[in-house]
Amino acid sequence: MKMRRSLSALIPVKALIAALAFQSCSMTPYERTDNGVIIRLDDDSFRPGQAVRLIVVNERIIRVSSVPFGEFPETTSLMAVERPDANMEFTIEKGAGHVTLSTSLLSAEVSLLTGAVSFTDNDGTLFLTEKEDGGRSFMPVMAMGEKGYTIRQQFESYPDEAIYGLGANQTSFMNLKGKDADLFQYNTLAVVPFIISNRNYGILWDNNSRTKYGDIRDWNELSSLKLYDSQGAENGLTATYADRKTGKQVFTTRNEREISYQFIPDLAGFPEGFNPGEGKVTWEGAFETDTTGVFKFMFNSAGYARLWIDGRLLFDRWRQCWNASASYFTLNLEQGRRYPLKIEWIPDGGESYIALRYLTPLDDDEQQRISFWSEVADQIDYYFISGENMDEVISGYRTVTGKAPVMPEWAMGFWQSRQRYTNQEELLDVVREYRKRNIPFDNIVLDWQYWPADKWGDHQFDVTRFPDPDGMIRTLHDDLNARIMISVWPKYYVGTENYEAMKSKGYLYMRNVEMERRDWIGYLSTFYDAFNADARTAFWNQINIALYSRGIDAWWLDATEPDITSNLPMEERKAMMNPTALGSADRYFNAYSLVQAQGVYEGQRATDPENRVFILTRSAFAGLQRYSAANWSGDIAARWHDMAAQIPCGLNMSMSGIPWWTMDIGGFSVESRYHNPSPADLDEWRELMTRWHQYGAFVPLFRSHGEFPFREIYNTAPDNHIAYKTMVEYNRLRYRLMPYIYSLAGQAWLNDYTIMRGLTMDFSLDTEVFDIADQYMFGPSLMVNPVTEYKARSRNVYLPSAYGWYDVRTGRHYAGGTVIEADAPYEWMPLFAREGSLIPTGPDIQYTGEKEADPLTLWVYAGADGAFELYEDEGDNYNYEDGAYTLIPLTWNEAERTLTIGKREGEYRGMLHERTINVIMVSENRAVKLDFGRPPDKSVKYSGEEIKVRFE
Repeated sequence: MKMRRSLSALIPVKALIAALAFQSCSMTPYERTDNGVIIRLDDDSFRPGQAVRLIVVNERIIRVSSVPFGEFPETTSLMAVERPDANMEFTIEKGAGHVTLSTSLLSAEVSLLTGAVSFTDNDGTLFLTEKEDGGRSFMPVMAMGEKGYTIRQQFESYPDEAIYGLGANQTSFMNLKGKDADLFQYNTLAVVPFIISNRNYGILWDNNSRTKYGDIRDWNELSSLKLYDSQGAENGLTATYADRKTGKQVFTTRNEREISYQFIPDLAGFPEGFNPGEGKVTWEGAFETDTTGVFKFMFNSAGYARLWIDGRLLFDRWRQCWNASASYFTLNLEQGRRYPLKIEWIPDGGESYIALRYLTPLDDDEQQRISFWSEVADQIDYYFISGENMDEVISGYRTVTGKAPVMPEWAMGFWQSRQRYTNQEELLDVVREYRKRNIPFDNIVLDWQYWPADKWGDHQFDVTRFPDPDGMIRTLHDDLNARIMISVWPKYYVGTENYEAMKSKGYLYMRNVEMERRDWIGYLSTFYDAFNADARTAFWNQINIALYSRGIDAWWLDATEPDITSNLPMEERKAMMNPTALGSADRYFNAYSLVQAQGVYEGQRATDPENRVFILTRSAFAGLQRYSAANWSGDIAARWHDMAAQIPCGLNMSMSGIPWWTMDIGGFSVESRYHNPSPADLDEWRELMTRWHQYGAFVPLFRSHGEFPFREIYNTAPDNHIAYKTMVEYNRLRYRLMPYIYSLAGQAWLNDYTIMRGLTMDFSLDTEVFDIADQYMFGPSLMVNPVTEYKARSRNVYLPSAYGWYDVRTGRHYAGGTVIEADAPYEWMPLFAREGSLIPTGPDIQYTGEKEADPLTLWVYAGADGAFELYEDEGDNYNYEDGAYTLIPLTWNEAERTLTIGKREGEYRGMLHERTINVIMVSENRAVKLDFGRPPDKSVKYSGEEIKVRFE
């Protein structure tokens, strides 16, 4: 969607700037280059000496760079792989106060007075403009011994704009318009510095250092407010340290002016002798501000934390003690008024964290701007990407950063994992049990500590627990038709064989060892420098010899932030990985996961060019998708709130251009009440697992994982329980949908498609969808509506206005543009198909590849024209890159009531030359419930030539 609105309406001073530019900058030099233009601002401009460079990547993408003076540095991007098309045609035109570069579809106009760049389409419709004064800042900085700049670039944003992306986080925000984000890699926070707008453009910010989106200010401690204790004296807050069980055995009471226990060094501030693992802390009092306006707050907590302000309960959360999570909120406060404040905190562990900080009001114009700030750079460098729709913008992102390969077909199946399978028979027994129970299943996951306790990094199986790993893998492959993914960390224990080999080459970060920091098990360790290409090769050789040569199918690359030691301040986190082979950790802090995935992907493809790579990584960065890597959302908690937070988390990661995302279905960390649960707690646990499983069946990768209680379906509930029956049925539904899902995987490679889709992607003209964080499209046809409240048996669902909708369970038709209360019985999550949907389904199978999709059943949801393209290939190799795949176009013509099964394009080894296609018709006047045993309405034999199927 593009909105016709004049540039002058957005920036009233534009005309003045242009007039000044015409008078004083008419002779400003510009230089045409082979692929763009360089403009240097003269002494009469607002930014003397500043240079702006535009490079045409293609007709829809322009790279923008700027330096404060001098020449542009020669740099190699880690995220960008696409180079400008030397044959791309473009024009340069100098006007009154500006220089304009134009392709056939996009123009970039640079002010000769300020250097500000504005982007329009070929009709002159404005996409985006930098702030009127250029919006750039360059602050000289010395970063770990390297000279550079701390940089910022601001853009104007329309009031009705919706913005998405920036990777994955746990804030529960969907629309990022007017929001802030501190972009640094952290367990449960994965950074992709890319945004996409409903106005059909994107910005890829090419910087590897810590970055801030929106407000760049540092958080203030509460001590800068007026703080009152529980008795009303201006003494700070009253902090009561007591026992956890009753809260009545007071250890000590004192006044505190800060709540700032965020990192390991901060824990020394607890009262001497206080044991957080057995304690409870309550802060009470009030605060007062000297300003009226909208204040921002950051509440970072682990354990059990409840926060009240002005008598209102704002947060009631639990997170595992070792992995705190930040929540953000705003309050409109009045100058001079006292606001009661109370926090109750049960740390729930000997090492736990809590902090409350704030920011003063920011001018609303400033808050609504798009802003990128980065800690270290040599230049401002970003890609402006335009498109006719949001899919084209994401395609542009992948043009710059690399295509997403087709994942192996078995990766679309169900993944069973737990922390952890302790021995060989335990792992095999899980797979055998799934097969015995006829529960569809493809992949088993072996988490950490399959190695001897003191040998982390040698990647060797502990023979006392895994006496025959080769035989175990053969059994999985040959007897059980299953695959195995294994956990591999970039971590080495001091003294191991691989540690010594890497150390001798200078491939390790040594500060953690020098500081004698031990991990939670008690050993000294460090990580290798994945920015070193030779170190990446060495790492691959180690895991190839120890693991891949045995038949391991997939790689779980854990802790790729890198999380060398958890819960340390940012500066120390960077110091632990400094220097990298490319430069300072300040400069490259966010990109570790990208180069770690690169090493494994390139290593496997060189070693075994046939087998498709599959990588799962806890962190992410722009370009990760090109290394056949998926991201999961980290060590989230097994709570309803955390389940709900994964929906916008996964959507924003997908809308950041990385199509492969998943989560720990059920949540990773678990409250102790579930370890030996009461009947009430057991009921809640089973319902939480069931609802999460329903949701998880409709994300790109269907993966169950977590700490105790064990996560296998049959360990969650007995087989006569509704929870068990429901989860099994959702596994079967996932496998029935495999032709649809695998076609989406093919489209993600062929056409840069996005599988898990925020509603704005498909309904960009419907403003009601912009902020919806609990509904999404799974492919073009299915709208998923997870149930994220305990005991809920219905939920509100908004049906976008562009189409009518069908309840998939009942076949009932609803008009679009309405909110309905959708039925959500325990055994069903509301799922809707939009009019015009063509959904191919396959036979009942126990694993991918068990049977061909013959017969193929095509569900037609009438009411609008529709189309779908069935993609098929060999499933596990790279022959598709050379054209070994087929496409079968499917179209529905509503006016003619005709389904066309088009001529098959392409071929591959082992393909079905002939198949039966069954058709089931659902229409407004013909409700058909989801029933795979239903006889088809029509049935045809298809051998590759076009067939038309007509309905009355």
